[in-house]
Amino acid sequence: MLRAVLLAISLFVPAVSQADEKIKCNPSGTQIEMNECAVEDFAKAEKELNQTYQSLLKKEANNPLFISKLRLAQRAWLAFRDAELEARFSCAERDVKLCWGSMFPMLLYSRKAEITRERTKQFKQIMKEGIGQ
Repeated sequence: MLRAVLLAISLFVPAVSQADEKIKCNPSGTQIEMNECAVEDFAKAEKELNQTYQSLLKKEANNPLFISKLRLAQRAWLAFRDAELEARFSCAERDVKLCWGSMFPMLLYSRKAEITRERTKQFKQIMKEGIGQ
């Protein structure tokens, strides 16, 4: 299902135009430009998540049990995130365009960025509070 969703997204968010120009984010522009804004916002959120995750791993480098459990939790979180998005944007039709229209990539990536920022906050809270030994 997720592969079908990602394929549908690729139809809405072409990375490069025929003139080899990247679509640019324009919050007041066309739907494709607004979709690109959502993609870029998610990319920023994901980058921050990964940086925070790496910082947490470094901070707790002397705690292999925590690191092992954190890695398991992060894999489970990624599965949850994807399942959450599939549920939220479920569509009985084979083509998500019939359910969500051209706004689908913007809606999907906006929610994906939101979920990702929530996870980053969780990591930052762990770093702030520390973990029990």
